[in-house]
Amino acid sequence: MSNRRSFLKQTGLLAGAFSTQSIFNEVHAKDFERTSFNLYSSETEDDFWKMIQDAYTVNPEIINLNNGGVSPAPKSVQLALERYNKLANEGPSYYMWRVMDKGREPLRQKLAELAGTLPDELAIDRNSTEALNTIIYGLPLQKGDEVIGTKQDYPNMINAWRQRALRESIVYKQINFDFPIEDDDSIVKTYEAAITPQTKLIHITHVINWVGQIMPVAKITAMAKRHGIETLVDGAHSFGLLNFKIPDLGCDYFGTSLHKFLCASVGSGLLWIKKDKISKVWPLLCNDKPQSDDIRKFETIGTRSFPIEQAIGEAINFHNAIGSQRKQERIHFLKNYWASKVKEIKGVKLHTSLHPKYSCAICGISIDGLTPQELDTALFSKYKIHTVAINRENIHCVRVTPNVYTKTEQLDILVNAIANIAQKK
Repeated sequence: MSNRRSFLKQTGLLAGAFSTQSIFNEVHAKDFERTSFNLYSSETEDDFWKMIQDAYTVNPEIINLNNGGVSPAPKSVQLALERYNKLANEGPSYYMWRVMDKGREPLRQKLAELAGTLPDELAIDRNSTEALNTIIYGLPLQKGDEVIGTKQDYPNMINAWRQRALRESIVYKQINFDFPIEDDDSIVKTYEAAITPQTKLIHITHVINWVGQIMPVAKITAMAKRHGIETLVDGAHSFGLLNFKIPDLGCDYFGTSLHKFLCASVGSGLLWIKKDKISKVWPLLCNDKPQSDDIRKFETIGTRSFPIEQAIGEAINFHNAIGSQRKQERIHFLKNYWASKVKEIKGVKLHTSLHPKYSCAICGISIDGLTPQELDTALFSKYKIHTVAINRENIHCVRVTPNVYTKTEQLDILVNAIANIAQKK
């Protein structure tokens, strides 16, 4: 056992992701040091992003531009997951509950640093749906209480509110937007116009997943506070992409997935609740102290994947090594790189703003005479470009989403493909 513990320390599994023995330090640190610099230049920038691209193991036969659904993890995160999974299978009840479980509090601390919150306000869960459903079903709403959302929110959230309305007779109202919109005030006023004396909460999607519209969350929450209304933010497509801290948003509740732009393992997420709100929210799954103010009451979900949870730490290491602002700027550059070229092609329509205030990674595109599914099929069948067709309310387009590992040469192929497809129509 002594030799076994020595081996675990050497591989960093007991020391954890936030030590000098982290897998990030083992796999990526030297490359980051080699490409580090203080003053940007075109040569060093190219070297840096080439190093980032090489840190991923994506299939070169497919151009994956559906990172809005789920993003791949860099090598260090994959290796962490493999090592923790192997360890767990050597004796699950021992290594999961008595070894890996010790890593949750250091992970909570590092997630809190990234999110700009108190550790005791963050619960670690499996995805945005779980986090947001915890709030949707946990808030003590009464018959007749109103919740405002939009028709462009994520379906799982819409359906959760509809189910609660059906079961408990709360009132769920949806407003409608026609994106892109480059006017904060008009968005805020649309929410405000839907408020009545019975309104108790506004549900806000930070980045609309269909077309990438960035909503003016801080302005909406400030308006809501003036009316004494709480706010819940769906940050599935903003956390790990946009450079912000959760308290900057001014909301009361926030949920996100970590397997999108943070590039953690699939099946990881977090829930944030403002400290003074925790006690009133009921856990989605049972807890022995459901009305306590301990954020951990939301983590009693039974047996879960400890390897997935612990691998989050390596995703944080990789993200921090790039830097939040630098990452946001790079992905926005990649989005605009292709979108600014195709917008002038006859028959092509963009459904997303190119302004950095209103969009970052995601961009919707359509071609006259083609359905979204037809365009999606054409891009993959001939060019092996993986996107996703969107048909939702008043949004009909193909969603294109690059990430940090995406190469400009791949986006050149996309531009050429769109030009050829449009020309044939």
